Amino acid sequence: MPTILPFIIGGVVLLFVFLYFVPVGLWVTAQVSGARVGIVQLIVMRIRKVPPSLIVNALINANKAGLPVTANDLETHFMAGGNVNNVVKALISADKANIPLDFNMAAAIDLAGRDVADAVQLSVNPRVINTPPVAAVAKDGIQLIAKARVTVRANIAQLVGGAGEDTILARVGEGIVTTIGSATSHKAVLENPDMISKTVLAKGLDAGTAFEILSIDIADIDIGKNIGAELQTDQAEADLKVANAKAEERRAMAVAEEQEMKAKAQDARALVILAEAEVPKAMAEAFRSGNMGIMDYYKMKNIEADTGMRDSISKPDGKKK
Repeated sequence: MPTILPFIIGGVVLLFVFLYFVPVGLWVTAQVSGARVGIVQLIVMRIRKVPPSLIVNALINANKAGLPVTANDLETHFMAGGNVNNVVKALISADKANIPLDFNMAAAIDLAGRDVADAVQLSVNPRVINTPPVAAVAKDGIQLIAKARVTVRANIAQLVGGAGEDTILARVGEGIVTTIGSATSHKAVLENPDMISKTVLAKGLDAGTAFEILSIDIADIDIGKNIGAELQTDQAEADLKVANAKAEERRAMAVAEEQEMKAKAQDARALVILAEAEVPKAMAEAFRSGNMGIMDYYKMKNIEADTGMRDSISKPDGKKK
């Protein structure tokens, strides 16, 4: 008995190893379900570390739905890092909804990082995207704040390389701003808000995106600030500051000019005083040199007195200059 025990243990281990690498039960299930997969292919999958049960179950689902998918296609997609079950689910949903989608396209969408099953569902059941509040100013200076609901469905052909929802929202917001900004009056927009929907929808904003825009509906539109009046007020304040600055500049120049004139007048008075101080010296010199006599001096004094008297008579207050 002790001699047989190692052989029994070895046989059990070999049996488990054989069943692991040769999934007979899985092969039988595939054959009964009509899935074309050989026992050798299952062994090779195990060696490549590809779960045979995942491939076989996905292949059975695809064959039952009548899809032309092979085990090699599913194995290749798994080894490329794809989600096999998601691709098969998307193919079945697309086939039932009469949406043209083959395995290669579905695999490419899946490998591109998009949920291909969700994309097919979105193509069947459109989704509503709510835009954030979009503020725009009409030509009369009144700000309007609009919210829109954008109904989209997936564009299967553009899922690989197409832009996402953020691009749709950005383009719709830009279209709303442009439409309101081109309106002559904000009242016209409030009276006919569907003009925004028609104008924006006609721009073809879904070009190059993974979605097709079905409709754009304005959910709400409110009146914001009077931007025109605020701009005019700001401009008036700016003009006032400029005018005050220029007036202050002119005042400073006038003050400086006045100070300069006063300085020149003081200089002139100083020169007169200096000149008057030289008069007695000149008269004394004239007396010494004989160029001026005493009678000449008295005549000069009489002339000064006569001039002073005439000045006092000509002024009402009687004061001399």
